[in-house]
Amino acid sequence: MSQSVQTAQAAQETYSQVGGDLYAEVQTYYAWQMRRVDSLDIEGFAATFTEDGQVVHAGGQRQRGREEMIAGMRASLPRYRDIAVRHWFGHPLIEADADDPDTLRVSYYTLVTLTDREGKVSFQPTFTVEDVLVRRGGRLLTRSRVIHRDTPVESAS
Repeated sequence: MSQSVQTAQAAQETYSQVGGDLYAEVQTYYAWQMRRVDSLDIEGFAATFTEDGQVVHAGGQRQRGREEMIAGMRASLPRYRDIAVRHWFGHPLIEADADDPDTLRVSYYTLVTLTDREGKVSFQPTFTVEDVLVRRGGRLLTRSRVIHRDTPVESAS
């Protein structure tokens, strides 16, 4: 057996693959969700979470429920004056819950760019995000989000 085949088989043993329709649905959901936050539609963004949804930010602060999320985002609005914010997601790993077909666990990388009026782009630190998505009334909602700031991997000596 060739090394490339062995590597491909080992990679498949470490994750489960979802179908193309579900993958596309999750990608579309995130595109829609991030367009809400990037356009500063705070209420629309919060509505993409379950009523009791929660976010744990990289700094440790936790927001539970839509009202706390909205209050936290409103407090941050001055930071985004005269700046276009864009959230870029990549390398999503989507795992269906074996016990509940309406629950998905999704992990992905995110990059946030800030563009000022002159077109100068700056980058925020990168993060790895872990979401639990649930299907309610035929649509996806975020039940929980945990955001981890990326740090260098310690090399094995």
